[in-house]
Amino acid sequence: MEARFTLGQCVATPGAIETMRGLGISPVTLLALHQAGDWGTVDDEDRQANEAALRDGTRFLSSYGEGDDRLWVITEADRSVTTILRPDEY
Repeated sequence: MEARFTLGQCVATPGAIETMRGLGISPVTLLALHQAGDWGTVDDEDRQANEAALRDGTRFLSSYGEGDDRLWVITEADRSVTTILRPDEY
């Protein structure tokens, strides 16, 4: 997968770490999908916003999984930090 933008420092919240461990998901895999532009299960509006962010420098949001196992990956507009978190930790 080809990287479409930089991630900056990569961090994960305690809840996201717990969820990834429980599901056997590697954070590296989530970050690679996100950085390659596989936005996961975001709606059309967020998908369009992510594509626009490639041009205008706003934030990126990806969503993977569902229900209590859903994880978000958010890269800040300045590309300084990418965070993996559960939606309830936002």
